[in-house]
Amino acid sequence: MRKEFFFPALMIAAILLPGLLSADTVVEEIVARVNNQVITRSAYQHEQQQLTDEAKQQDPTTRADQVAAQGSKDVLRGLIDRELLLQKGKDLDITADAELIKKLDEMRKQMKLASMDDLEKAAEAQGISFEDFKQNMRTEIITQQVIQREVGGRINVGKDEEQKFYEQHKSDMERPEAVKLSEILVSTEPAGDDPQKLAAAEAKANDLLKQIRAGASFEDIAKKQSQGLSAAEGGELGYFERGKLAKQLEDVTFAMKKDQVSDVIRTKQGFVILKVTDHQSAGIPSFAEIEPRLQEAVYMQKLQPALREYLTKLREDAFIDVRPGYVDSGASPNQTKPVVTTAAKETTAKTLKKRKKIGPF
Repeated sequence: MRKEFFFPALMIAAILLPGLLSADTVVEEIVARVNNQVITRSAYQHEQQQLTDEAKQQDPTTRADQVAAQGSKDVLRGLIDRELLLQKGKDLDITADAELIKKLDEMRKQMKLASMDDLEKAAEAQGISFEDFKQNMRTEIITQQVIQREVGGRINVGKDEEQKFYEQHKSDMERPEAVKLSEILVSTEPAGDDPQKLAAAEAKANDLLKQIRAGASFEDIAKKQSQGLSAAEGGELGYFERGKLAKQLEDVTFAMKKDQVSDVIRTKQGFVILKVTDHQSAGIPSFAEIEPRLQEAVYMQKLQPALREYLTKLREDAFIDVRPGYVDSGASPNQTKPVVTTAAKETTAKTLKKRKKIGPF
């Protein structure tokens, strides 16, 4: 049976950024200028459409239009923010080359593809330009690295802040009992009903379990030997509450403690070995139990205003000109507009006539 590969939807939504345009695409109307770069009407409209699509995915009711309309007020702000961060990344000599290769290879492994050529073919089979995809992924990496270096790296979170957040949000933290699982799967799909092949699959699973019991890393074996979809992540499956697993697996895993590994279990998919990487009890977790998550929550709470302040400063140090009729909701009263002479306008007009029309990709 032919396998079909699909680029993760969330990854595509995050990466196919409208601000980056391929060489054979064109300008019809300039919405804003950010130093020597422009934001086009096509990019602006594409971002608005993406907001609407995402709102409808999250809430198919008529309220989705209201959510999208509210978000559309900040569309131009987001496009200008992105361009400012990209330009700052260039000033900081951030290229993102190594990180880009790493992320593409992770994607290749997730999709169980043999080579980068196969990844490119999978992208193009879905109508995605692989070069544009890589460039837009690079943009995402650069902007995140600028934020971390210039803003996130300067934020400190104290224990007292974590404790305060914990006390204020205790009622929101109550949770049911759940186990976090990782798996190693030896598939029986190729074996069918062949007794010898089934026995060989079971023997392989038992051998892998023996290696783990002897001290081998569960995660390493999962990456190398598991035939499950989670292999690239070391077999990680995530959290499961009671009632979310087949009873056979629930009975086994909910009786286990954190870091325990099950015996080989026969399932419809094959022979599986499960590891409980976390076993959370029902109720409100203790402060110590979730301190890393509290630290992250406080960090994110402080990051947003700090990032907005940083982007305001970038605006004040830049030349930004927004076309009448459009609004940058992140604008600072201290921004400076570029001075455009008549000669410069004529030169720009001639240049635009020579260029092809710019679309969203």
